[in-house]
Amino acid sequence: MQTDITIQSVRIEYENHAYRTPLKFGGIITDKVTLLNVYVCVKDRTGRKMEGFGSMPLGNVWSFPSRKHGYDETLAAMKALASEIQSITESYDDYDHPIGINAVLEPLYRKALPHIQASCGLQEPIPLLCMLVVASPFDAAVHDAFGKLQGKSVFYAYGKDYMERDLSAYLNDEFRGDYLDRYVSLEPKPRMPLYHLIGAVDPLLEEDIEARINDGLPETLPEWIEWDGLTHLKIKLNGDNLEWDVDRVVRVDGICEETQKKRGVDSWFYSLDFNERCESVEYLLEFLNKVREQAPRAMDRVQYIEQPTARDLKANPDNKMHRAAKIKPVVIDESLVDFESLLLARELGYTGVALKACKGQSQALLMGAAAQKYNLFLCVQDLTSPAASLLHSAELAAHIPTIAAIEGNGRQYCPIANEGWKDRFPGAFKPKEGTIETGCLNGAGLGIVPLSKKSC
Repeated sequence: MQTDITIQSVRIEYENHAYRTPLKFGGIITDKVTLLNVYVCVKDRTGRKMEGFGSMPLGNVWSFPSRKHGYDETLAAMKALASEIQSITESYDDYDHPIGINAVLEPLYRKALPHIQASCGLQEPIPLLCMLVVASPFDAAVHDAFGKLQGKSVFYAYGKDYMERDLSAYLNDEFRGDYLDRYVSLEPKPRMPLYHLIGAVDPLLEEDIEARINDGLPETLPEWIEWDGLTHLKIKLNGDNLEWDVDRVVRVDGICEETQKKRGVDSWFYSLDFNERCESVEYLLEFLNKVREQAPRAMDRVQYIEQPTARDLKANPDNKMHRAAKIKPVVIDESLVDFESLLLARELGYTGVALKACKGQSQALLMGAAAQKYNLFLCVQDLTSPAASLLHSAELAAHIPTIAAIEGNGRQYCPIANEGWKDRFPGAFKPKEGTIETGCLNGAGLGIVPLSKKSC
């Protein structure tokens, strides 16, 4: 098609930031982040050029959990993979829509994994999820450049006027005749509720604080609720300590009851995140029963449960979610790496899908379309994403009709990375009455112009 693009050049850079407070994930505490910033120059069939931008945290603790390799080793592997993906992306010389370009490049990225594993001296394979995280800012930059060439938000460029092939080329025959514009909104929602993270090592009350940071930001749960007017709270749980998990939810709910009463608020929501640490669905069912017994109103406020058991669905076919999903939506998260994994999750009883910009704009849109077709619960989560990566995640959520709220905890754990960005998009970085402004994310491309813009 006349609007098709090809890749001209790719450059990458890194940012390193310390966390304001530690974050516990999957039993591991992390206190820093490396952002991968990607700039891709594209050219259309008429010779016009445009540079696109993408950014994402290299969430190695989440995407490459390892018992054999430490933080620095897995981060080094992701950086090596980024360089390889840069070379592969630059070698693309055909013309296509960004969705089609990603469909060609992603299998090449996968083929590169054994080579990177060997060159880095790794004793275990690089997970596919890890590859998706590294590739995601490259994909975002291509979408961004494509939209900017059209002079409009890229969400206007997902119909048959821009895409030569329908979704059956990327999913299955059930999607014949469907294009992405059927599953996305042209304009973003004006505002959306923000899910605030309550980490497993986060203090809830003053008595839980060993030493105050005193940096002007909230440090307890009541302070955060009052500061941002929160109505959506994500509770991190351990998944291997039933008494602790139940007590954590009950305690959080009691604190919220008292705080929200003072604010005159009578409606709020929770999501529960076990980070795949539950040994079986029986653990989850017992947990839900005990929470219902001890704090029935807390159970009523649970909106959904994130993937509670092991991410390798094929290796754990007995972890069926049918019984739990009758109680609350259970969403696939870490396991969602392609369309095949989504179909398998449905067979195993999952009733929802967590979309993440850190798995790529292309995949998020395709999986979002599939989830809507199959009437699955949908949510958008981040990767403790600050700065441009938060804006990307928020824009994705704001353009998918069935998404009710978004997650954004970069402001809690890594506010330093938001400097410069929060002045340009103040409504997106400072919640008001528990919501952030998403209507402002309607510029050309992905609407995210980098702080240090360079032309290609």
